[in-house]
Parts: sequence; structure tokens; C-alpha cells
Amino acid sequence: MTGLLDWMNSAAVPDLLGSPVSWIEVIGFATGAACVYGVAKQKLWNWPVGIVNNVAFIILFLGAGLYGETVLQVIFAAVAVYGWFNWVRGSSATEASNDLPIRDATGKEVLLGAGSTMAGTAAVAMILTHGTDSQVPWPDAFVLTASLVATYWQAKKIFQHWYLWILIDLVSIPLYFSRGLALTAILYIGFLALCVYGLNGWRRSRAAGKKPLITVPAGA
Repeated sequence: MTGLLDWMNSAAVPDLLGSPVSWIEVIGFATGAACVYGVAKQKLWNWPVGIVNNVAFIILFLGAGLYGETVLQVIFAAVAVYGWFNWVRGSSATEASNDLPIRDATGKEVLLGAGSTMAGTAAVAMILTHGTDSQVPWPDAFVLTASLVATYWQAKKIFQHWYLWILIDLVSIPLYFSRGLALTAILYIGFLALCVYGLNGWRRSRAAGKKPLITVPAGA
């Protein structure tokens, strides 16, 4: 096991934008991109690939001192197991049953979402500051807390969840660059573009009274 972890953390690319790229980061990049493609195509295999991606990012983020992101990947892996089970069982997996309408967030939901994000960010940042050696507690805490709110809104098909994912990506990209995770930052640039695509797709679908053209998995 130690030998495997040593290999995962060894450099696959000696230098990318001034930082080495480990094999575990390459695995995270490949499985992350494949998972997003699988969800967009509604392929069952997106779930196990997504779980591999979560495990890769747990190892990667833990080594980079991104403890909030590590916890988030554990939560995403649990959600992926649930989603995989539902798709295999067939409940809500067909187009005919996917009839939950896209809607706007209510004023109450916006206030609760904003309040939860701010309070959660402050609480998690304090834990990371005083309980770990994290060097980036505030952005790490924000990504963790805001991603949970965005995931909840996405599950409710609240249109504004796209704006929150875009904000999360805009925080995540420089965060990963600052921790020497250049390839992961590049992956999140791709996620950012996909969020813009998804936002426009949902806007068109809502206007046409149809279901969304694309759904991005949690953590995108």
C-alpha cells in the first residue's frame, strides 16, 4: 500500500505551469472529465467512474492540505453510491419520470442559501484554522459549504444553482493553482465552461418547457 501511495504521489509530469503533476492528479483529471461526459450522456458508468474520481481527489486534496475539499469528496462519494443505486434500480432513471420542473429560487431560499454559506464558511474556516495546518482555510471552507448548497439546489432543479457553481469554480481555480495543482485547476476551468453551457441549456429548456439538456454532477 505504501508503495502504491508513493507511486500515486510521484511526478507524472515534471513541470506544468511551474508545478509538478502527480499520477494521482492525472487520475483525478481523467476520471473527472470522463464522469462529466458520462453524466451529460446519461451513462450508468458515470457513477463508478465518479467514485474513483472522488477517491483520487481525497488522496490529492489531503496531500495538498485542502481538508475542507477532502471532506467534500467523501460526501460526494456517498451521494454517488446513492445515485448509482437509484439508476441501477431504475427509479427516476427514465426520461418519462424525470419531470421535475426547473424553477427559480424563492426569496426565502436565497436568504437561507446565502446565510448557510456564510455561516458554514466561517465555522469551517475556524475549524481549519485552529484544528489543522491548513494554509488556505477560508477559500477551502467556502468551496465546501457553497458546494453543499449548490448540490441541494441542483437536486431541486433551482435554476440559480448554476450561478453558485460558477462562483465556486472561480474560487477553486486560483485555489488549486496556489496549492500547486495545475492540472486540477485546468480541469475546473473546463467545469466552469460546462457550467456556462449548462446554464444556457437550462435557460433554453425552461423557455421551451422541456427538461434540461445537461446535468453536471456534484463537485463540478
